[in-house]
Amino acid sequence: MADRITTLAHDGLTFDVTDEGPVDGEPVLLFHGFPERSSCWRLVRPILHDAGYRTIAMDQRGYSPGARPRRRRDYTMGALLGDALALVEAVAPGGRVHLVGHDWGAIPSWLLAIHHPDRVASLTAVSVPHPAAFLTAMVRSRQVLHSWYMLAFQLPFLPERVLRHGALAGRMVGSFGMTEEDAERFRTEIVEYGALPTALNWYRALPFGDPQLVRGKVAAPTTMVWSDGDAAVEGWGPENSDRWVEGPFRYVALEGVSHWIPTHAADALAEAVLEQLGAASTRALSS
Repeated sequence: MADRITTLAHDGLTFDVTDEGPVDGEPVLLFHGFPERSSCWRLVRPILHDAGYRTIAMDQRGYSPGARPRRRRDYTMGALLGDALALVEAVAPGGRVHLVGHDWGAIPSWLLAIHHPDRVASLTAVSVPHPAAFLTAMVRSRQVLHSWYMLAFQLPFLPERVLRHGALAGRMVGSFGMTEEDAERFRTEIVEYGALPTALNWYRALPFGDPQLVRGKVAAPTTMVWSDGDAAVEGWGPENSDRWVEGPFRYVALEGVSHWIPTHAADALAEAVLEQLGAASTRALSS
C-alpha cells in the first residue's frame, strides 16, 4: 500500500501536501492558482474520492511556509515545472498521474504535459489555456486588456499594500468575481499566512522566463474548462488551445460562472474531470 504524502522536499524547499482519497486509487494531482492555496479544491476532492480516485494537492512555491524563496528569479516557469515533476515522482515513481490545474496551477500542468508526456495520463486545464495559446491571445484578442493586473503586479511594494488593505483588497478581488467568503479566505489563507509577497513572485518572475519552454505541443488527452464569467481570461485562448494539443481534446464552457471554477462550480468541474479520467482509463485499457 502506498504511503500518504504530507510534505515534499525539493530544491532545498519543503512543500505542504494534502493527500486524500483511496490510497490505492489512480492519483490525481491538483494544482492551485493565485491567490489561493490547495484548499481551493476542498469541494472537488470529495467527489473524486467517491469515484475511487486519490487526490494530491500541494501548496506551491511561495505558498508553503517552507518554500518561500525571496528572489523573483526563483519563480520562473522552469522552477515551477521542477516542483511539479518532483511531486509526480514522489507520488508515482516512474509512473503516470492525472493532472488538474486551475489558474496559475494550469501552467505547471501544461508544462509537465509538454515536456514529460510519459508521466501524464491526462490533463484537465481550468481557466488558463495552453501558455502558447495565452501568448497568442494577447495579440489576437482582448486578452491584454483582461491581463492589466499582470503588469501592475510588477511594481514593487504597491500591490502588497493594496491587497493587504481590507476594503481595497475586497473591491479588487471582487472585481474578478470573488465573493465575500472568498475574500475572507484570501485574507486568512494568503495575507495573514504571510504568503502574499512570495505568491506575487509568480508574476514578477515572468521577465526572466524562457519563452521556448511554453511552445511545445501536448500529446496527453486534454480537457480545457473555461467559464464565460471569467474576468481574467478571455475566451480566445481556451477555445483555441486545441491548436497545441495533438492528443484527444475536449473543450468545456461553463455558463454564468466566474473565474473561480473549483469553488463556484465544483460539481460541474468534477464532472468534467471525471469524464476525462474515465476516458483516459478506457484508452489505456484498450491500447
